[in-house]
Amino acid sequence: MSGRAAPDGAPPGVAAEPCHIEATEAEIAHLAGRDAALARLMEAVGPLRRERLPDPFMALVHAIAGQQISGAAHASVWRRLLGAFPDFTPETLAAATPEDLRACGLSLRKAGHIREIARRALCGELDLAGLAALDDAALCAALCELPGVGRWTAEMLMIFSLGRRDVLSLGDFGIRKGLRMLYGKRELTPAFLARVRKRYSPCASAASLYLWALAGGAGGADYCDPARPQKKKAAGGRTAKKGAAAPQRRMRREEQE
Repeated sequence: MSGRAAPDGAPPGVAAEPCHIEATEAEIAHLAGRDAALARLMEAVGPLRRERLPDPFMALVHAIAGQQISGAAHASVWRRLLGAFPDFTPETLAAATPEDLRACGLSLRKAGHIREIARRALCGELDLAGLAALDDAALCAALCELPGVGRWTAEMLMIFSLGRRDVLSLGDFGIRKGLRMLYGKRELTPAFLARVRKRYSPCASAASLYLWALAGGAGGADYCDPARPQKKKAAGGRTAKKGAAAPQRRMRREEQE
């Protein structure tokens, strides 16, 4: 999304056996050999693991449910959805009324997107089982044809559901913040982002885990965001911020066709 970070905890799994995505030893070694700054961060933070939701239908609903709301609100809506629909299938969600879905905390627009995606899955317009066979570009394009799904949502699904290993969501708020903090850059130029993408490939998803962790504070006091408004001394010695800006909240952008 232009502008949204990864989920505050990737989609929570519901299977009996936990399902995760994490950087492998080979990926960490590859990235460390390509990028000294990232190598220092990975060594400082240590192993990372995020929850993965392998069911693409559940992952789509999870992603749409979380658009434009805080992580805490997203978790609450998701719990209510799972409670209301223990048989979480396209059949069940397609049969749900907008009121049923709104009672779980969804907006009317999101309820419509979810019901339409469920309908397409039922009638065969959306081949959920066939998504895994598509290459990254074709998969992203296919997902972006769905209502309520844009590039950011597609990229999150690629990482946190289908386990794709080379995804770097350069429109994501947390990824961009992590890049600024890692390299001490106030501005991220297109040329710089292209170099980073090439440098991290084919292990960009593993690098993304560490960039999200860094943006969330895992790097500690050694890292700061150069784009953060600087404090200035006001008259009388008090500290004031120049150009009072609204706090940067990690918000999902509601994506449309």
